[in-house]
Amino acid sequence: HRICETLINVNRRMTYTNVKKILVDKEASVIEEYKELIPMFERMGELAAILRKKRFQRGSIDFDFPETKIILDKDGHPLEVKPYDRNVATKIIEEFMLIANETVAEDYFWQEIPFLYRSHENPDMEKIQKLSTFINNFGYSLRLTNGEVHPKELQKLLDKIEGKPEEPLLARLVLRSMKQAKYTTQCTGHFGLAARYYTHFTSPIRRYPDLQIHRIIKE
Repeated sequence: HRICETLINVNRRMTYTNVKKILVDKEASVIEEYKELIPMFERMGELAAILRKKRFQRGSIDFDFPETKIILDKDGHPLEVKPYDRNVATKIIEEFMLIANETVAEDYFWQEIPFLYRSHENPDMEKIQKLSTFINNFGYSLRLTNGEVHPKELQKLLDKIEGKPEEPLLARLVLRSMKQAKYTTQCTGHFGLAARYYTHFTSPIRRYPDLQIHRIIKE
């Protein structure tokens, strides 16, 4: 990898919806419109799938809560609230952002430069014990090792409850049993992502800590 200050020249605007139409729906008209870019989108899809598989193998947790999208009228007043579609295109960008974040965090960790990390500590064991007791009522269990839980165990649980009536309740209880992520100057890792090095180098929400990191890198 190479970390440098760059410019992006945009010569074609793209939407998540159109990428989904190309990669999943195979809509002929959209494919024709972007035909010279199709091989690139297909490679992006393949790469994201490889990154996602590696991330899950190490134990990363995937909370697939539906996000909300607010539909406004021409005057900016809300008309309705709809679920936001998390499709193949949004997942491609998610994976690319995660790998960028991890790469930058590891690079500056080994340079021993004062930095700002996004840390997510291991969950409080009392909360995990309570979660374990509660899910037993639904016929599920958690494997604890030396009184601690590996993120992979929580992901296994989420996989088991997927599509079940109890999923909304139990998935949120799993989320609440974990600690909140925070910004730290120490690189203590990210439990939820099972990542040894993590920072917010890039994110869809431009947080102030991201800008601090950009300034450190530029300096």
